[in-house]
Amino acid sequence: MSSEKQEKDQAKAAPQPAPLTTQQKIARELLSWLWVILAFLFITGTIVQARVIPSGSMENTLLVGDHLLMSRFGYDAEVPLTNLRVRLWRIPHRQEIVVFIAPLPGSPDFIKRLIGMPGDTVEIRRGLVYVNAKKLEEPYLTGPPNPTSNYGPVKVPTHEYFMMGDNRDDSYDSRYWGFVPDANIIGVPVVLYMSINAPSDSWDSGHIQDRLFAYVNAVLHPSTVRWHRIFKTFRY
Repeated sequence: MSSEKQEKDQAKAAPQPAPLTTQQKIARELLSWLWVILAFLFITGTIVQARVIPSGSMENTLLVGDHLLMSRFGYDAEVPLTNLRVRLWRIPHRQEIVVFIAPLPGSPDFIKRLIGMPGDTVEIRRGLVYVNAKKLEEPYLTGPPNPTSNYGPVKVPTHEYFMMGDNRDDSYDSRYWGFVPDANIIGVPVVLYMSINAPSDSWDSGHIQDRLFAYVNAVLHPSTVRWHRIFKTFRY
C-alpha cells in the first residue's frame, strides 16, 4: 500500500503540461485544415477531377447533365494554384473517350472520342470513318451515317490526335478546328456519379445560378435524375 501511495504522490508532483492558449488552438486547427486542403489540391491536380457534360456532342454515350469523375493519373499533373502542367507517361488509345484542353483560346475543356493516332490517315466517306484506308467499326454510334458527310483524307501529325464526337451531326471537333496536341490531353472519364435532366444552359461555364437551380430542382423532383445512369463506368 505504501508503494502505491508513493506512486500516486509522485504522479501528482510531476509537472503537468500547460493548457493550450486560444492562439495555439487556432494555429493547430488551421494546420490540420491546411493538410486537408493540400491533400485535396494534390488529388484534383494529379489523380481525379469532376466534370459536367454541357453539350450533346457525345450523345448517347454521354448526355447533357452527366456528372463524371475523370482520371488524370498517368496523363497529366497540375501544380496547384498555377497554370503549370506536366505531361505524364500514359498514352491514349484509338476510340478512347478523352478529356483535353480545347485548342481554341478561351474555350472550356472538351471531351471527345479519339479517332486518329499520330501518323494515321483519317478519311470520312458518306459518313463512314476510315483509318489508314480501313473502315472503323463504331458500335457507340446510335444513328445511321450521314451520306452527305465527307472529309479528308488527312494525316495526323506526330504528337497530335484527331478527335470526333459520337453525335457526328452535332459535334464541333477536329473536322473543324484541327488536331489536338499531345500536351493538351488531361485524362479519361472513369465513372458517372450523377446525371440530371436539365437545360444545357445550366451546365455552361459561369451559369452558377442556373446550375444551383438544377440541383435544387433535382432534390425537389427526383424524377429529373437519370438514376439508371449513375455509376456507369467506362472501360478501355
